[in-house]
Amino acid sequence: MTESAPRPTLEAVAARAGVSRATASRVVRGGDGVREPLVRKVMRAVEELGYVPNQAARSLVTRRHDAVAVVIAEPETRVFADPFFALQLRGISKELTAHDNQLVLLLTEGREDHARVGRYLAGGHVDGALVFSLHLDDPLPGLIRGAGVPAVFGGRPGWAGAEDEDAPTVYVDCDNRGGARDAVRHLVELGRGRIAHITGPLDQTSAADRLDGYRDTVGETGLVAEGDFTPAGGERAMRELLERCPDLDAVFAANDLSAAGALRVLRERGRRVPEDVAVVGFDDMVPFAEQTDPPLTTVRQEIEEMGRLMARLLLTRLAGDTARPPGPDTDAETPAGLVLPTTLIRRASA
Repeated sequence: MTESAPRPTLEAVAARAGVSRATASRVVRGGDGVREPLVRKVMRAVEELGYVPNQAARSLVTRRHDAVAVVIAEPETRVFADPFFALQLRGISKELTAHDNQLVLLLTEGREDHARVGRYLAGGHVDGALVFSLHLDDPLPGLIRGAGVPAVFGGRPGWAGAEDEDAPTVYVDCDNRGGARDAVRHLVELGRGRIAHITGPLDQTSAADRLDGYRDTVGETGLVAEGDFTPAGGERAMRELLERCPDLDAVFAANDLSAAGALRVLRERGRRVPEDVAVVGFDDMVPFAEQTDPPLTTVRQEIEEMGRLMARLLLTRLAGDTARPPGPDTDAETPAGLVLPTTLIRRASA
């Protein structure tokens, strides 16, 4: 049995490059202040020797793991079936990778998983957490705060303690209420008078905000059926709406998946879209929204960009810089949050 070759050391890299160990270390850690010719020599030596930094040793010195937990408060069957999560994870992954950080994905199948996630975060395995798809009664924010882990949340916080002035909740969201208003106003401008709304789960602030935007336009007496952000939920809600109001002429669905479910039911019932019933969604998950029948008019939120900004904001906090990263903000009264604008994308369904 042959012995494995010894692992290349930083000293070997420095010797191969003809520089001091301190210079080699600075280059490998990505530090500034090293002349470009020396950087090239060190990086060539790293490649030739196959040097890999000892992360465990580095963590003992820096107390950093260069790892970030992404906590999604949904079961894996939902996460891997909904393209929204893939887009947000892609934005997060791109930003973390650009800063040489690892992504650790944590999902919650049920209440018993919350304690597990809390223990993991408190165990010092990651430097911070990115958390989204929370429900109002979710214990995760309290567990994360108790673990003392810096965190950035996806979506406007609505849980108890989120408004603590001494430790404001940092978050990234889109203008859910304004986007919903734009969607319903578009339907009104098309001459539709019986506009229904399929909500998302109303224990999530995004769904509640979109319902508020709908009511801003049609009033409190609008025709509403609760969905759950899934195609099946959209189908159930659409059937309920048709039973309650057979002559409805427009539907605003709280996300694209719900809108797709509504479209299927309308086809089954022989309702032409948009001639008989106009349909508008929310998300603009391309190419999904372009491939519905007919292609879906929807409200675009920059899902991937929101993920990227969440990661950037967390990395900024971990670097000790409390300044906010550049980005649009439509809510000047929430300095801890970034709220991105939305855009109505018009296609054939409305």
